Amino acid sequence: MTKSATGSAGRDSAIVRAFDYIDGGEFEGELARRVAFKTESQKSDSLPELRRYLNEEMIPAFKDMGFDCTIHDNPLPNLGPFLLASRHEGDGLPTVLGYGHGDVVRGQDDQWTKGRGPWQTTREDDRIYGRGTADNKGQHSINMAAMACVLKERGQLGFNAKYLIEMGEENGSIGLRQLVEQNLDSFAADVFMGSDGPRIRADKPTLTLGARGAENFNLVCDLRKGAHHSGNWGGLLADPAIILAHAIASIVSATGEILIPEWLPPQMPGSVKDALSKIEIETIGGGPAIDPDWGQPGLSAPEKVYGWNNFAVLAMTSGNPERPVNAISPGARAVCQLRYFAGTKVDGLIPALRRHLDAHGFQNVAIKPPPAANAGGFSASRTELDNPWVAYVSGSFKRTTGEAPAVLPSMGGSICNEVFTDVLGIPAIWIPHSYTACSQHAPDEHILLSGCRSAIELMTGLYWDLGSKEVKRP
Repeated sequence: MTKSATGSAGRDSAIVRAFDYIDGGEFEGELARRVAFKTESQKSDSLPELRRYLNEEMIPAFKDMGFDCTIHDNPLPNLGPFLLASRHEGDGLPTVLGYGHGDVVRGQDDQWTKGRGPWQTTREDDRIYGRGTADNKGQHSINMAAMACVLKERGQLGFNAKYLIEMGEENGSIGLRQLVEQNLDSFAADVFMGSDGPRIRADKPTLTLGARGAENFNLVCDLRKGAHHSGNWGGLLADPAIILAHAIASIVSATGEILIPEWLPPQMPGSVKDALSKIEIETIGGGPAIDPDWGQPGLSAPEKVYGWNNFAVLAMTSGNPERPVNAISPGARAVCQLRYFAGTKVDGLIPALRRHLDAHGFQNVAIKPPPAANAGGFSASRTELDNPWVAYVSGSFKRTTGEAPAVLPSMGGSICNEVFTDVLGIPAIWIPHSYTACSQHAPDEHILLSGCRSAIELMTGLYWDLGSKEVKRP
């Protein structure tokens, strides 16, 4: 820890408390208890467990910090609820809205090779394994503990705090936008500061100011009923898998370049290019090697993922790949996704695809909605790089460590960022505590204890500064 530039002994003491929380094992104990909740929001019978996580873990923790807690049912049926915890300290103080999600993806219990499976945390050197350790129970546990350290040291936060815990992020945050629109006063704040996703490097504190949107859809080529013997009918019957493969090849090149002009984002702003020129993408720690020739030509690796659109085929089938028969299949299907950057003309994406397929002779390829479990629904949004809150958070981090954080204009993935920037109309700053090779959404998910120690130091310093008269707020 670097002694704070403000010379605040209280700030330094609060950070020492935070280190004790990590080093003394309290964090691992809380995380183990929270990971044990099987909060798989993608399962239809998970609603009781989602509620139990809020009632038995989140509400007691927030009430211990003097927060008032309200559980909001999802405006849509049979979907995860939301918790809004609020602590009001003064009418003249700024209000900071925090965020975390307590739901996780499916456990994939039989595929884990590390630890004791998804529902029991296991410490191996610097890694803590368990479903939700990185996404997102570990991250919101760190932020909550950082606020508790400030409260114990100063007796008050010095700002008004609201904290949203949602239980359906892994289902696409369905219902969140409607909830906020129906309760604008309850969620009103001056700035959003939430934690999800990975840092640009495990050892590099990172701020992310937006998210790419996701447009998911199916491409389907159904030609006839039933399969037909490939010896008797091969050469006479059109093969739907071959047609679909050529349709996809007309959308994207063999090296991943998008070929539909309407699918491209507007010209990348100079401020975005400048910010991304300072970024290096981590390729160590178990992550895959980058394919340098894949994607939009002429762009750097950070520009491709944090400033450009990307098309992907998530799944593709024709016949039964596990038990193939010598027959021409009647149909083929591909589950597709376009991740798009802020500024892309979203309403024109699917109509442009239809025109493109028709122009290339693929009238027999239909565009259909995706499966409900992969419906997407997030829109692209971004807080501008010159927003004063960005400089404020960066300054706080530099006071703590002596080093400025990396600043990303947008994360590569998609999240409910537009609810805060567009519906609430406030700047949104994401402060991720994980790293890219954490295996989130996969077996062997884990978080780095060293990263948690770094994260709680930064968050404790930030929460201290937000309530300090020594540091001028925007």
